[in-house]
Amino acid sequence: MTDAPPEKAPERPAGLTGSALIQDYVRNLDGSPGVYRMLDHQGAVLYVGKARNLRARVSNYARMTGHSGRIARMIRETCSMMFLTTRTETEALLLEQNLIKQLKPRYNVLLRDDKSFPNILVAKSHEFAQIKKHRGAKSEPGDYYGPFASAGAVNRTLNQLQRVFQLRSCTDATFQSRTRPCLLFQIKRCAGPCVGRIGLADYQALVSDAERFLQGKSTSIQAELAAQMAQASEDMEYERAAALRDRIKALTAVQSVQAINPRGVPEADIFALYMENGQACVQVFFIRGNQNWGNRDFYPRLGGAESHDEVMQAFLAQFYDGKVPPRMILLSHGVEDQDLLTDILSERAGRRVTIGVPQRGEKSELVENALRNARRSLARRMSESATQMRLLDGLAEKLDLHAPPRRIEIYDNSHIQGTNAVGGMVVSGPDGWMKNQYRKFNIKGTEITPGDDFGMMKEVLTRRFARLLKDDPDRRTEAWPDLLLIDGGAGQISAVHEIMVEMGVDDIPVLGVAKGVDRDHGKEEFHRPGQRPFALAMNDPVLYFIQRLRDEAHRWAIGTHRARRAKSVMANPLDEIAGVGASRKRALLAHFGSAKAVSRAGMPDLMAVDGISESLARKIHDHFNAG
Repeated sequence: MTDAPPEKAPERPAGLTGSALIQDYVRNLDGSPGVYRMLDHQGAVLYVGKARNLRARVSNYARMTGHSGRIARMIRETCSMMFLTTRTETEALLLEQNLIKQLKPRYNVLLRDDKSFPNILVAKSHEFAQIKKHRGAKSEPGDYYGPFASAGAVNRTLNQLQRVFQLRSCTDATFQSRTRPCLLFQIKRCAGPCVGRIGLADYQALVSDAERFLQGKSTSIQAELAAQMAQASEDMEYERAAALRDRIKALTAVQSVQAINPRGVPEADIFALYMENGQACVQVFFIRGNQNWGNRDFYPRLGGAESHDEVMQAFLAQFYDGKVPPRMILLSHGVEDQDLLTDILSERAGRRVTIGVPQRGEKSELVENALRNARRSLARRMSESATQMRLLDGLAEKLDLHAPPRRIEIYDNSHIQGTNAVGGMVVSGPDGWMKNQYRKFNIKGTEITPGDDFGMMKEVLTRRFARLLKDDPDRRTEAWPDLLLIDGGAGQISAVHEIMVEMGVDDIPVLGVAKGVDRDHGKEEFHRPGQRPFALAMNDPVLYFIQRLRDEAHRWAIGTHRARRAKSVMANPLDEIAGVGASRKRALLAHFGSAKAVSRAGMPDLMAVDGISESLARKIHDHFNAG
């Protein structure tokens, strides 16, 4: 977005709120395009909107009647407004979406899951191209294919590609160090270029075929393979003919299991929206190269009583923030500013993007299929949410909470005799697991005795609440928990309570979950600060719910610990030396054979390695011989 004029923040008229306040603001507005914000009495943003004409748009809110329940409620809560004019409506739409993403206003439609989607990368930094899964910025040399709906969809496609085209998936470093074929070669998932089992020209032909497959040209590949097999058989090259036959069989198997591969839609994203009882599900299908590359459902947060076109427009604008759109976008419902959105997405893609609501034919069938999935997904989620709410109500009753908790944070530690110690936090709420809120804490305290679970928990909670107090001291956001669940007994709860008192957050309820005297699953004892421990009946659904919460925290903490331990096992002492990058590390290891041999080397030996100057040799020598 180009530079915009400075933001207008008129003084709040004294004593005015709601429609009277808005009417007072309207007097000072002109017909410029721009963005407006509605704020409550604490200054929290209630709503962000854009307008082609600020005066005309905002004056609609000044009317006393004719509003939906949601809009009327929002107007009543408005105690001040802020305005920012832009040169064009396009700039206003872009600014609106940036502010929604940043501020997360209560009454805006909000996309809650904005993770990037995985791609398949045919990496070409090496002459023997590598095929692998990729997520994030497309900075590595090579060709990218995607997006895929999930890592599972990518893994299935990669497995298919390896079966048919036998491209390598190993890293360049592994490729360089191989002296004999790996297991993938043995099971016919790799052609073995690392040990010369296939020549460069033949391997590059496989790469070309794999890319054509990803572009949707599998039929022509199959015909060419059949012709090559016939020719090999005629030339009595029976071994080559058998290998080609196996590739054809694998390709046929791939084509038979692929679902909903449209003939007339080579590239499109399909969005279907279903709304019921104030909740919404958007089902997104990805079509690339006439192939279905998976689907994902999203559950945007609604402000209440939005129309289908309003939800769809807000969802699309946020969905493509940072993502390149395809040539075609098919929708179940239209959007308010289709021309404006088309222009923005076309500019973002660097080519023409079309948006449409198909009425007949194959495109309409694709949208109908997505809408059917959206309807089923929302029904399933609403059923799960109802069950979750009953469990939260039961939990509140058992713990004498004033209301069902909206955010439960569950903590656990994991270590082996104090080494690679980590703390884990998982989060649950009315919609189930909030996995984008999970956190891991590498235990850093130097004064903590190895294996001191109390000390570890104190460090984790101190860091957690210090951050909360810094970012949101007034507790305006939903980041503050309503309940803490700790894996531990009276000792853990005592340590936790001590920290909570020190930090001034001891009003948050805390529950400790400890195994009973027999340490049996199902005989847990529950501890609260200053109260007697208690237990729940063996068949109580709330007991099973708490067990699931505790077990998820345990799973997360153990997984985090294992990842840290694996990283430490694979760590190389040379990584700790400033100035020793990947190429110099390779040179040192190639010259000496191991990091241990490098640590024993003298200055003259180190300087004999290509790329190692006298000053760097001194730094390496001092690193291993300090003290």
